[in-house]
Amino acid sequence: MILVTGATGTIGREVVRRLPADRPVRVMARHPERVTGASRRTRTVYGDYEDPRSLASALSGVAAVFLVTNRLGEDDARVVRAARSAGVRHVVKLSAAAVTDDGADDVLSRGQRAQEEEVRGSGMEWTLLRPRAYMSNTLSWAPAVRQDGVVRALHPEASVACVDPRDVAEVAVRALTEDGHAGRTYTLTGPEALTAVEQTAQIAELLGRPLRCAELGPEQARTALRRVHPEAVADALVYRAGRQVQAGKGQVGDTVPALLGRPAGSFRAWARDHLGAFEAS
Repeated sequence: MILVTGATGTIGREVVRRLPADRPVRVMARHPERVTGASRRTRTVYGDYEDPRSLASALSGVAAVFLVTNRLGEDDARVVRAARSAGVRHVVKLSAAAVTDDGADDVLSRGQRAQEEEVRGSGMEWTLLRPRAYMSNTLSWAPAVRQDGVVRALHPEASVACVDPRDVAEVAVRALTEDGHAGRTYTLTGPEALTAVEQTAQIAELLGRPLRCAELGPEQARTALRRVHPEAVADALVYRAGRQVQAGKGQVGDTVPALLGRPAGSFRAWARDHLGAFEAS
């Protein structure tokens, strides 16, 4: 039995879709009705990281867990304790490549390092996935692209080896269903480093109409992010974007092709598959 958490999110949703049909899968969600893409063999159950009884029920009989947590705090520790008590053997944790930046001292980086330590020290087998920025983050540009043809980005000239979320999900499925991944840490990137200016140009070419990429100032970005994130998280995201320029996030790794036996998905291919989000209605 495999338990998937975060199944309504970007990666968890793709993991659920890609798990083999002959494997028993249980999906835990605070809002089970929002889970999509599950096969007929998949059972969706209610679960909340702050509800120990629901955690214990969701983890009963489970051998491997795909662990996604989005809040700062004790969620990872709660799941680790419950999983250990339930006899879970393997935890595949979705983390972030930013934890490898030793100079980053923001609240998100510190929190994600602590989350990784919870999993490493759990006594269970573990695998850590550290994706670089997701290609799907550019979907936040879509409303402005549709409305006025302008992409507004922090540090638009900074290169990032962003990764296709579908590749991250496929790696997660391999780690959950194959031997040989215990104790491994995988940094996951796309096949090339691109700036926001270059991503904008590729989207424009696919759309067949001109787009402009404009620089978004730190305070403008902070204000926008605070509309959807707690203040500390919004500040950390702006800080990380600055670190992106200083520390360099453009290094391309070979982990995705090595694990999947094919090239990592390109941004152009991802954008082509999601072009409808950028097209004017």
